[in-house]
Amino acid sequence: MSYKHKDLLGTRELSRDEILFFLDSAKEFKNLNNQSIKKSDNLRGKTVINAFFENSTRTRISFETAAKRLGADAINFSAAQSSTKKGETLIDTIRNMEAMKTDIFVVRHECSGSAEFIAKNTDASIVNGGDGLNEHPTQALLDLFTIRENKGKFEGLNVAIIGDIEHSRVARSNIWAMHKLGINVRLFAPPMMMPHRVEVFECEVAKTMEEALEGVDVIMMLRIQLERQGGAVAFPSGREYSKFFGLNKNRVKLANPNPLIFHPGPINRGVEINSDVADGEHSFVLNQVENGVAVRMAVLDILNKNRG
Repeated sequence: MSYKHKDLLGTRELSRDEILFFLDSAKEFKNLNNQSIKKSDNLRGKTVINAFFENSTRTRISFETAAKRLGADAINFSAAQSSTKKGETLIDTIRNMEAMKTDIFVVRHECSGSAEFIAKNTDASIVNGGDGLNEHPTQALLDLFTIRENKGKFEGLNVAIIGDIEHSRVARSNIWAMHKLGINVRLFAPPMMMPHRVEVFECEVAKTMEEALEGVDVIMMLRIQLERQGGAVAFPSGREYSKFFGLNKNRVKLANPNPLIFHPGPINRGVEINSDVADGEHSFVLNQVENGVAVRMAVLDILNKNRG
């Protein structure tokens, strides 16, 4: 079991064994993160640049922490203060940074396919930190890591993904990966937030919130991504959205005992999820954040080894 590629662009092209390889490696790094000295020399002398052309908190800081714990020089690139504002192209920006002997780029960009485009035009390793409406593979891997850590298996589990699925790269990466691991995925969203060709995902589609939650083991709530909706208002109000599509304590009771409640963040409290649920006993939101560092350490370490 191994992963032989220089880049990680998505989960759609990963095999079951490759997914498990990343998760097994992440387990070792989580053990390291629980030590008093959270340091490794695996990437000593290497340079990792977080090339983020979109705003981010969790993903950027998680990758920066992961790189530093592996001993790399971690640099954060901000498009807002860069020459891209002067008209420099994406690939010219990357190539100029690569010329500074950069080994790995973590790329987040608003355009779908941007990470793959960069990967084809650079010798550095590329990690997709989220591209448009396409994928966010390390988020899916950390979600899967958290599921296995708490449920001990994948096969036969029922997962509900609820919210703005149309604009969610997190949902897409999770769906592709979960299918390969034998997880049953159920989708529920307002009609205007459900993909037009949802059948390509080969998931069960629920008609009500209650139907979506019945007998599930994991509940994954998604944020309404207004910034990806072209300025259109997809729902009359947050209060109305919460009434029909929000997660509250009573609705949690429809799931199987001890469900895992996920959210990739940032959370809109009182809209897609109530605070008493987000902070409640079944919430694993902060566990996801913790596990994200271990998963990203594993990804950076594996890609570095593949570079020889």
